[in-house]
Amino acid sequence: MELKPNQVRLMMIQVADAVITAEPLLSQADRDLGDGDHGLGMARGMEAVKTQLEKLDPASVEQVFVTAGTAMMSSMGGASGALFGTLFRAGGKALAGRPVLDSQGLSLFLEAALEGVMKRGGAKPGDKTMIDALAPAAGEAGNVMDQPLPQALAAVAAAAEAGKDASKIMVAQFGRAKTLGDACIGFPDAGALSVTVILATMRDFVGV
Repeated sequence: MELKPNQVRLMMIQVADAVITAEPLLSQADRDLGDGDHGLGMARGMEAVKTQLEKLDPASVEQVFVTAGTAMMSSMGGASGALFGTLFRAGGKALAGRPVLDSQGLSLFLEAALEGVMKRGGAKPGDKTMIDALAPAAGEAGNVMDQPLPQALAAVAAAAEAGKDASKIMVAQFGRAKTLGDACIGFPDAGALSVTVILATMRDFVGV
């Protein structure tokens, strides 16, 4: 199975709707760690993504993801806008020249997204950030790129979920949560939660 550019566009609209619906969950996760604006920012960014993608007639898979990332960067502001915008822009650019999204493309997308986000934000695995869901997802994508896309996305989404759950026992090294020290133990990172919502929705779009 592979997704043509317009199917990727429809998938990303579904991702945007899922993140918007998850806003209360994302906001609560952020409040648990001392802030609280992550969910609203993500919802605002994904509203902008929908606005851009609903009128797009994509010529490539790359264009869909880069358009989504640019919309998030320009509408959200702050660290989340830069990081999630980078996720989609860097991942999309890695797919330049590829006519469809398949399991190999998914691996390229996530590897480039991970590299871009780590470079932009400076975080590494174990710092209690979105990286703690994105890194295991990217690693798993490399392991399953010979499988059909539905199975590959199911494995990638499960790896992200496990990474998000693992972030509960970490002590935050970035943002306002850093000031909490051990008090942030027991709660997952809100950015990692957003990554799981995105990948789970991509999994659900292709079905298994």
